[in-house]
Amino acid sequence: MAEFKLTREFVDSIKHKIEIKDEVRVLEDIKDLHPADIADLYRELELEEAKYLYLIADDETAADVITELDEDERRRLLSSVPSEVIAKRYIDKMDSDDAADVLGEMEEGRQQEVLSHMDDVKSAGDIADLLNYDEDTAGGLMGKELIKVKESWNLPTCLRSMRQQGEVVDEVYYVYVVNNDGVLKGTLSLKRLLLSPTTQTVKDIYNDNLISVNANASAEEVSSIMDKYDLVALPVVDSIGRLLGRITIDDVVDVIREEAEKDYQLASGITDDVESSDSIWTHTRARMPWLIIGLFGGILSSLVIEHYEVIIGLNPQLSFFMVVIAAMGGNTGMQSSAIIVQSLASGSTGLESTSRKLLKELAVAMVNAGVLSTVIFVFNYFKGASQALTYTVSLAMFSVIMIASLFGTFIPLALKNLKIDPAVATGPFVTTLNDILGMLIYFSIGVVCFSMFV
Repeated sequence: MAEFKLTREFVDSIKHKIEIKDEVRVLEDIKDLHPADIADLYRELELEEAKYLYLIADDETAADVITELDEDERRRLLSSVPSEVIAKRYIDKMDSDDAADVLGEMEEGRQQEVLSHMDDVKSAGDIADLLNYDEDTAGGLMGKELIKVKESWNLPTCLRSMRQQGEVVDEVYYVYVVNNDGVLKGTLSLKRLLLSPTTQTVKDIYNDNLISVNANASAEEVSSIMDKYDLVALPVVDSIGRLLGRITIDDVVDVIREEAEKDYQLASGITDDVESSDSIWTHTRARMPWLIIGLFGGILSSLVIEHYEVIIGLNPQLSFFMVVIAAMGGNTGMQSSAIIVQSLASGSTGLESTSRKLLKELAVAMVNAGVLSTVIFVFNYFKGASQALTYTVSLAMFSVIMIASLFGTFIPLALKNLKIDPAVATGPFVTTLNDILGMLIYFSIGVVCFSMFV
């Protein structure tokens, strides 16, 4: 299937056909589109237009499209659709994890109403079970659709059961082996199953080397495990090892993307999860806290500069390099904190202690500070700057880079230990504090150097 490009002409054409209720031509236009492309189209339609398109689509397509929509768009659309229609046309056609995600965005009363209209009681029960888990845990991510066999079964019995279970499972990544109590024991290779004598049992041929995760594990832990071991599916168990469900790679990709977006927004000084389509008030509320912090940081920096007003008046050339010192401190702190935050997020910090990480960053900072302070020293020397200014800028550059590097390393580690998302350290927080410290260090060194050389 070629990639579809949504154009204004296509949207206007669909809008016109919806307006005149030309159902046949609307369905003809969207029949070859991927559900993700139809979801993009929905975002360009008014609510009544989107509802019309949603209701005329076949059940399978509509169920796939609803999982592709953003949370706000999905809530907007489903709020105007009767519970019975949601249950019978859409929820019944979804995997249990997707259905639980959709219902989890509704009020509890509406959830029960939708579940009560489902024809498949077992599926409704599975979805109800998943709704009991927090959405950011392994239980909230898992689906109930999987193939499991008992270790005591012979191979013909195993094959018959697998055929029956496979009818409701879209993708068969692994066949899980459990004992009579439902405790997960391992996985069964399809190749070994096909090549082994029918007289053998599952227990004779299954692989007991597997990785599982507890239902209460965090979504970040799940994504880290699947990334580390290159898994396409991960079984979920309860506290005594009973198999509850599985998490597939498509759900983990969503988690990784959401975490990346969250960290990027935090690093940019946006405290809430926002979309470009959100209201002006939502965007303002998300951005304002860090802007206020940045404003107070700027005020403090100006107070530092005001404190050294006399020396600036006597030596106005000091003002030439204020921006350079502040910028280098901010950039260095951002680099250090970004590296630490990235390693914490990926779980790649290894066994190094906090002191070893700080010592390593100290070594890197010394090299960077030495090179950059030498460059600025040579620049000022050949430019003909005064001896006092040359030494002031070089020493301040060295000191600011050293402190900013250590500061950018220590803050994320400290926030991690305090159970606070370390991504907040890579935003205006580090930059603002480095600006204040940078100015303080610069002018303090300036006072000493100009008193010595002038």
